[in-house]
Amino acid sequence: MATPLSRRTVLAAGTGAAAGLALPGVAAHADDRATGSVRFTLNARVLDGGEQVTSVTLGTSRLGPVDPAGLTAGTFSVHARATSPIPLAPGDVIHGEYDLDRTVTAVRLDHRGDIVLELEHAEGLTGGGTLGYLAGRGRNVMLDLAYTITQHTPIALRDHRLVTIGNFVQNRRLSDPEVDAFSSHVSRSGMKYRLYSPAGRHSSRRDRRPLVVWLHGGGEGASLPDGYYDNETTLRANRGALGFATPRAQRIFDGAYVLAPQSTSAWMQDGPRFAPLIHEIIGDVVRGNRVDRDRIHVVGCSNGGYMSMKMTTVYPTLFASSVPICGVVTSFPPGGAPLIPDSELAGISTPSWLVTSRDDTTVDPQANTVHAHGLIPGSLMTLYDDVTWNGHRFPGHWSWIYVARNDPSTNGTRIWQWMAAQHRR
Repeated sequence: MATPLSRRTVLAAGTGAAAGLALPGVAAHADDRATGSVRFTLNARVLDGGEQVTSVTLGTSRLGPVDPAGLTAGTFSVHARATSPIPLAPGDVIHGEYDLDRTVTAVRLDHRGDIVLELEHAEGLTGGGTLGYLAGRGRNVMLDLAYTITQHTPIALRDHRLVTIGNFVQNRRLSDPEVDAFSSHVSRSGMKYRLYSPAGRHSSRRDRRPLVVWLHGGGEGASLPDGYYDNETTLRANRGALGFATPRAQRIFDGAYVLAPQSTSAWMQDGPRFAPLIHEIIGDVVRGNRVDRDRIHVVGCSNGGYMSMKMTTVYPTLFASSVPICGVVTSFPPGGAPLIPDSELAGISTPSWLVTSRDDTTVDPQANTVHAHGLIPGSLMTLYDDVTWNGHRFPGHWSWIYVARNDPSTNGTRIWQWMAAQHRR
């Protein structure tokens, strides 16, 4: 068994640095300035297909005002190495590791005067991701990221002095403002969760806000028995929870808390046991914040799609709405008892809007979503042909992308607006 690791709230595995830079062909000047170490930060953003490192900020403002006219995409180069944070079991593989040069597409100064190296990034781009997928465990993990910065030509300051940086040291914390906006917590029962708290005064209901509970897919649970339990992948693997914390969603919901619990395994492995643990977290968040008890919504994808329906069967009067995305109700894998029997589906009274795609090859849309829609009284359903966003086609199982972008609609009403209009019956 691999040695258990503690929760990782940082990414870099060390301080990988490029030191002792020789700059061939660069003439020496009497007023050249050779510096010691400059620290740098990896900046990331969660795309629909997962988080990628999109730029690097060099802490150069302390050197003095930099002349941006002398900066080019060739001034610095960036090498990235991403490896598994835990030892692999014999025969297991991890998808997403890389060891390559990142393409610098532009160089600029930020508002502090630090140099920012913009990196090539795009949906489906190999290299640049922050997550790896352990095939044998069916789990995403935070990759250990070690970046190396190399300076090829001096940078000019506005006083005309030239600067050559001797050493680049990587900050251990990854910067992703959307993810960082969620605070990190552990429940009394030991389940980890992240919480977004709305800012300002948006609500007209005595300043009490809605609560959106996001239940992740199977790949974002803990990887036990390794002891890997990061409270990170729930936010970084897709935009499911993040979507509800965007300014657009916050306007629609009149300001909303967003809660993302993380399973210690997979919700489908033991839904009846996990239901009260999720309920406990909801109760703690409600008591500790100004949450409107009549406007608690549950949304989940895949494993979480199952769990969102399961929660409405166990707690039929708790939620104002439920949005199960590509959820599972049949036996999984096939051959056993259904995860949610037809009698339980028929008894769901929570207003529900189900979402899936016809080309989902992971969870049969007809046997699960379409079947559940036919049994849940008054439920709505959006059935896509495929999952395509901004011209990029994703696997058919990833229909949560549409919900994270407020795309499903019926009779002119989009899914976020529909959710925001629901109140507990």
